[in-house]
Amino acid sequence: MSRHPSVKWAQRSDKLFITIHLPDAQDVKLKLEPEGKFFFSATSGAEKIPYEVDLDLYDKVDVNESKANIGLRNICYLVKKAENKWWSRFLKQQGRPPIFLKVDWDKWVDEDEEPENKPGTDMDYGDFDFSKLNMGGGEGFDAGATGRDYEDDDSDTEEEDMEQAPPPGGEHDTKASLGGESGGEPGAKV
Repeated sequence: MSRHPSVKWAQRSDKLFITIHLPDAQDVKLKLEPEGKFFFSATSGAEKIPYEVDLDLYDKVDVNESKANIGLRNICYLVKKAENKWWSRFLKQQGRPPIFLKVDWDKWVDEDEEPENKPGTDMDYGDFDFSKLNMGGGEGFDAGATGRDYEDDDSDTEEEDMEQAPPPGGEHDTKASLGGESGGEPGAKV
């Protein structure tokens, strides 16, 4: 009976990475069919222990554009998908994947983080000056990027704060008295 080597996988919208960890693999046989059938067999070690993997991939693949690389410690297979789309899972079968199958987090990229040539990401805007657009931003954006220095800005907020603060003597100004703001007598002291 054959054993299963450790298999890792990762995907992009257009391809799959399948890495089979099997040091000193000999008599390696790889077979990939357009329907998504993937088969691997090899022997390893002095005892020539047989290893085998037989997987039904989630969707169809392009066999002619797929490539394999057999190394000393692992076998890497770059599988081109038939359609450029993200698969919801690696295998056709639902439920738990086989215990020997793991996600290759070193090669994994989330769907929304994948660099693509989406419209707008690498478009040439020519001499268009985006600083002339009123895009909101306000005080939360980087002041250094616009050339303005907000520390020396004489905005109204500092003056308003000073008007509402009581003078050092403990007496309130009529503008800041509670009587004027809450409907009491104007100029009444608290």
